[in-house]
Amino acid sequence: MTAVPLPRQPSQPPDRPGSNMPPEVTPVFALKELVARLNREQHKIQDLLSSLGFALRSFNNLNQFLELIPLMASRVTDCDGGALLLFKPNGQVRLERLHCQDSRWSKDLRKALEAATRQSPAFGNRNDGAIAPTAQAIADLDHQVSHYLGTSVQLFGTAILVKNAERGRLYVFSRDPQYTWTETRQKLVRLVADQTSVAIENDELSVELRKKERLDRELEIGAEIQLRLLPRHCPQILGVDLAARCLTASRVGGDYYDFIPASYDQIRSKRDGGSETAKWSVAIGDVMGKGVPAGLIMTMTRGMLRAEVLNGHSPARILQHLNRVMYADLENSNRFVTLFYSEYDPQTRILSYSNAAHNPPLLWHAATKTIKRLDTLGMLIGLDADTHYQDAQIQLQEGDTLIYYTDGFTDAANQGGERFDEENLTKAFQAACEQCQSPQEILDHLFEQVQDFIGSGNRNADDMTLIVMRIQPI
Repeated sequence: MTAVPLPRQPSQPPDRPGSNMPPEVTPVFALKELVARLNREQHKIQDLLSSLGFALRSFNNLNQFLELIPLMASRVTDCDGGALLLFKPNGQVRLERLHCQDSRWSKDLRKALEAATRQSPAFGNRNDGAIAPTAQAIADLDHQVSHYLGTSVQLFGTAILVKNAERGRLYVFSRDPQYTWTETRQKLVRLVADQTSVAIENDELSVELRKKERLDRELEIGAEIQLRLLPRHCPQILGVDLAARCLTASRVGGDYYDFIPASYDQIRSKRDGGSETAKWSVAIGDVMGKGVPAGLIMTMTRGMLRAEVLNGHSPARILQHLNRVMYADLENSNRFVTLFYSEYDPQTRILSYSNAAHNPPLLWHAATKTIKRLDTLGMLIGLDADTHYQDAQIQLQEGDTLIYYTDGFTDAANQGGERFDEENLTKAFQAACEQCQSPQEILDHLFEQVQDFIGSGNRNADDMTLIVMRIQPI
């Protein structure tokens, strides 16, 4: 705040009637004038800072707000001008904004400040990529600015701090030799600098929010595409009743299931009223991990598997070819795929299958009311390019029920950390087969059992996929 001198005493007080000279100034009158001027100065500062606060609340353009900073800093301190220097991501210092009341001096002032920034060493970066100027680097910058402005300039600089990291400097200067940087003036400059920091941080948060909104939209599109790639409904196969559901832990998941016709000609034949007796493939898989990377690999697996099925090879040969084709891509991504592939022949009721380290499906025999695991030796897809897989077959009978599932079921954990393991799944499956009348009822029952186990309202940490297949009378 500028010091206000006392009014000088008149050399000859007026003593003639009708004189235009002011009345004699007493010490009391002078004190009242001083208080009034200080109040006016205080109100001016409050109005300026209030205007800056309003601009901070309402601005939608950071560059426009930064235009005000040197002006406001010089006005609230009655200085000749101010300059805002910001540290750029490449470590360089740039003169962002400049205000100077003397337009003739402004040009020389800009040259001096730009010369000072060129002479300042580049700042280093932290591990997170943010600018990390050292105390010595800041001191060198202050020295260069003071040097190029000259010793006749009264200079004060303060930091622009964003998330405890210095992102720039605000300088205010005066050419008045009687000007002093009082504690009050320094506080006012720091107050303007703090509002500048808030504006920069708000702008960066807005940019991050827009990025997040775009990413969320892209995830929504990815989830929608992935959902469309999964079967919209179960196919109609002679003597088979099917139900399936995939519940992802996040918007994009790594679980995969599919129903693939042995020949796509049979789909057109079916639409034309043809036979339902052709072979169908039932596959279920799980990509290690969750989210977008797992979803991308799942999509790739689906396309390659569907193309491989058309070649008419055995399940083991299909998995072997798929593994060789996907090996290079999966090795580079450090991810792997478990996959159980099976083919069902409605005419013979024979299920042929091969397993690539996936959770073995459970088969409930209606005649004996016992449960069997369907499994063969085989490694993960993408782990070893030369791995071999085995073929197996099983004869199914009327009433037999089969479930294909992913490890989201058996790895589901409750609040105590206990897992809904294969033993609990087997018991729940056994009870469902004896009590439920349809695959859809069995599917609903098993999902309800897992949800009750992990707790009502809780969400499983992994994707859960389930296919229920029951053999019906022809």
